[in-house]
Amino acid sequence: MIRNADFHFPGGRQGVVLIHGLTGTPSEMRLLGKGLNRQGFTVHGMQLAGHCGDESDLLATGWRDWYASVEAAAGAMRGQVDHLFVAGLSMGALLALLLAAEKPHWVDGVGVLGATFRYDGWNMPAIGRLSFLLPALKRLGLARGRSFMEQPPYGLRDERIRAQVSGAMLSGDSAAAGLPGNPWHSLADLHLLSRQVRRRLPRVQAPCLIAHATHDDVAHARNAELVARRVSAPVEMLWLPDSYHMITLDRERRRLIDGAAAFFSRLAAAAPAMTAPAANPGAAAVASIAPPHARAG
Repeated sequence: MIRNADFHFPGGRQGVVLIHGLTGTPSEMRLLGKGLNRQGFTVHGMQLAGHCGDESDLLATGWRDWYASVEAAAGAMRGQVDHLFVAGLSMGALLALLLAAEKPHWVDGVGVLGATFRYDGWNMPAIGRLSFLLPALKRLGLARGRSFMEQPPYGLRDERIRAQVSGAMLSGDSAAAGLPGNPWHSLADLHLLSRQVRRRLPRVQAPCLIAHATHDDVAHARNAELVARRVSAPVEMLWLPDSYHMITLDRERRRLIDGAAAFFSRLAAAAPAMTAPAANPGAAAVASIAPPHARAG
């Protein structure tokens, strides 16, 4: 049932691997990929294991499979470029950080886009606070057929794009817009992945661009702040006040594209200086951690 939906845009000797989110699809990274490619980058929008099929395809995989597919895509890209960057959206941001922690000699910079350690945004139901129970349910083989269904605004503030994406998602074409729900067992694996990444954040020494919507309906800004506090790397923050969770598609996508391209270009230009380990791995240079915490209107 799985369809191949990844994309590859050849460009210069600076490469970016783009990683979509849980139940998502490479299509949610395509506009970002096209924008980066127009600015000279070679871009690969990878497809996570088990995605772009039906729910049973996703449930046949777990976080280790998702990470293995990221490592494989990055490993393939390494031979094509002089500098390798990774950027992920939502759960994809966690996978990008895990790659930077596990393969520090591969990654020259990380785009942390809408990082989601917890579903704690303003549109998330109160039951989401019980997500820590999901791994136990999975171990016991319970609730395999249960899902949390996506609800409006589907991570999109732009109503026109929201209508397009929700229509594709509800049509059953998971390769175009992902699955309409999050299976409990897959969310259990996200919880386990989150634990692993939290522990490894101090091992991330590649500079990070942390982009997050201030009104994120899915993942509160504290998810971005967690990364900024714990990584052992220089950090730049990009707060997006006119977007919801899907910042690669929403109203400020062009600002995100320009910010990511400028960030990666600066790192590529300074690559020799970036190869040396930080003198004090525990001290990250953080710019503007605190966002304006206005509730979405």
